[in-house]
Amino acid sequence: MPGSPFEWIDEQARARRRAGLVRTLRPRPADCALLDLAGNDYLGLARHPEVTGAAAEAARRWGGGATGSRLVSGSTELHADLERELAAFCGFESALVFSSGYAANLAAVTALAPHGSLIVSDAGNHASLIDGCRLARGTTQVVAHADPEAVRKALGTRTGPAIAVSDTVFSVDGDAAPLTELAAACRESGAALVVDDAHGLGVLGDGGRGAAWAAGLAGAPDVVTTVTLSKSLGSQGGAVLGPARVIDHLVNAARTFIFDTGLAPAAAGAALAALRLLRREPERATRARAVATALYERLTAAGLEAVRPDAAVVSVRAPSPERALRWAADCRAAGLAVGCFRPPSVPDGVSRLRLTARADLTGAQIERAVGVVIATRG
Repeated sequence: MPGSPFEWIDEQARARRRAGLVRTLRPRPADCALLDLAGNDYLGLARHPEVTGAAAEAARRWGGGATGSRLVSGSTELHADLERELAAFCGFESALVFSSGYAANLAAVTALAPHGSLIVSDAGNHASLIDGCRLARGTTQVVAHADPEAVRKALGTRTGPAIAVSDTVFSVDGDAAPLTELAAACRESGAALVVDDAHGLGVLGDGGRGAAWAAGLAGAPDVVTTVTLSKSLGSQGGAVLGPARVIDHLVNAARTFIFDTGLAPAAAGAALAALRLLRREPERATRARAVATALYERLTAAGLEAVRPDAAVVSVRAPSPERALRWAADCRAAGLAVGCFRPPSVPDGVSRLRLTARADLTGAQIERAVGVVIATRG
């Protein structure tokens, strides 16, 4: 008799255990006592009463779910308000909200890279951009990380439509892409620039308007930006921002928009409330960057190898996947939650602890976090 059709899964599980790469779910309680530097709540808005209150009110008014795709019954006035205000805040002509940032990235890349097109993708891009490249009908060329000249050379080989795709702030090390130079390289070849600003919105640019705004590219006719609503805005969902004709095209061509249930009204309401709060309190963006810098300076002063943050992500290198896992576990035991990035999540194979700065952290909490990371480094 033939063996189980899933024996190969058992072998992969054994290989992960041998390499120290097993991932597990760890449900957290609502009243978790850990100091959280693992999540992406950069502005400290996920539990803000205005944000949670707006989520509750939206659920009461519009229901627990969107009830259908955006083109059927899933678009509410709340979605339209969010799109209008998000586009205006970030300086773009139009916006389209998706059920997740992942779905937004898949939409932007696949819908803007038809058959016969060229996609030039940064080697350090997020998995959602990579998957978008894999699903697109164009041809993908991966180039060196944060290298505008490599992008320029790749675009020089184009014979049809082309886009360059990059994170604005890379999630592993927290370094920023050279957006001005990338845009210049694209314009020399008549290509578009598509950037994922998941880690830039709410942190970079005037009052947190994002990396494209900071680079002077917001509203440009050849630039498209994707964002997530689940980091600085403390909610869930994603959006694509760009020229109106691009957004109209996505409504008609993006499969993750057409065939996916719309973002839940509660998430849309929460994101809209957070966006309005950020508009009133732009100093939150400055504070998030300041906290990241403080964490970096204290950790490197203690002899740890960290990458200088360009936004709110602070990456601290670990000697091995096993040591990174143990380091993160020891931090947790000491009351501090930190991220633990190991292969295959890190493209260079170097394991890291990842600390995410929050605008609402106090000086005492910063010192406590640094003290725990230093004391547990082993």
